[in-house]
Amino acid sequence: MIEDQISDFLQYLKFEKRYSNHTQSSYSKDLSQFQQYIRGQFGIEDITSVSHFHVRSWLASFKEDGLVASSINRKLSALNSLFKFLLRKQVLAKNPLRQLHAMRLPERLPSYLKEDETHELLEEVQFEEGFKGFTDRLICDMLYQLGLRRSELVNLKEKDIEWSLAQVRILGKGNKERLVPLNPGLMEDLKIYIEEKRKLESADNEHLLVLETGKPVYGVYVYRVVNDYLNGKGSSDLKPLTSLSKKSPHVMRHSFATHLLNNGANIQAIKDLLGHSSLAATQVYTHNNIDKLKEIHKTAHPRG
Repeated sequence: MIEDQISDFLQYLKFEKRYSNHTQSSYSKDLSQFQQYIRGQFGIEDITSVSHFHVRSWLASFKEDGLVASSINRKLSALNSLFKFLLRKQVLAKNPLRQLHAMRLPERLPSYLKEDETHELLEEVQFEEGFKGFTDRLICDMLYQLGLRRSELVNLKEKDIEWSLAQVRILGKGNKERLVPLNPGLMEDLKIYIEEKRKLESADNEHLLVLETGKPVYGVYVYRVVNDYLNGKGSSDLKPLTSLSKKSPHVMRHSFATHLLNNGANIQAIKDLLGHSSLAATQVYTHNNIDKLKEIHKTAHPRG
């Protein structure tokens, strides 16, 4: 039965691939939708009866409903991963998706803060007094200084900091580890923070960042902190620090990469710091750099 095969696959993602809870949930939802569709539309109960025609029909139904290409591609990716898993298990003789291709996505450049905006956020904004404010400031500081994904920050452990080497070990996508250097200022802040955390009752001493209750910070909390402060919380005039419509933790990561590139960092080094699996994922930041060069040329060149 398809339910059993999907269940086996999800167990594989959880225990062998060790995917995040968020990714597991997304795969489970997408595959459940596919199972319900082929059962309802075609009466299919056996995965070996699925062809590219059935998959194409399923994807077309989302397109008709106005689902964006990136979301449709995500569903296609989930299904492709399932079929590859079943090929290895010899449940399937061939992958029905061999004849299908992902939808073309519109080019979308990363949103990032200007350097003076990050300076205002990290040097001029007044964070709340006490332990909560200390945690909120570190959230913003670490996302920017280390180029972290939100999930990476949430899952960071005290043991991941290598004090003697002034670096932090980060567990990224696909369970891949990378090392990112810590500057002396951030290291000192982290030492003080851990001392303050020890004063909390029942504080989680495994996770690095915690709430006032002592429990680890979580994804929604991190998002809210970044969004609130970029929208003007703690600033003298309460005006947003940036005109960007998107004010998420990932903007801090984009800013980290873009500012490194604009200040002469090697793109291969930026790739390693971000934990990208391929250089192609990092090269999107060169478009931002070219835009900056065009603006400089326009304003500074005699014939610009």
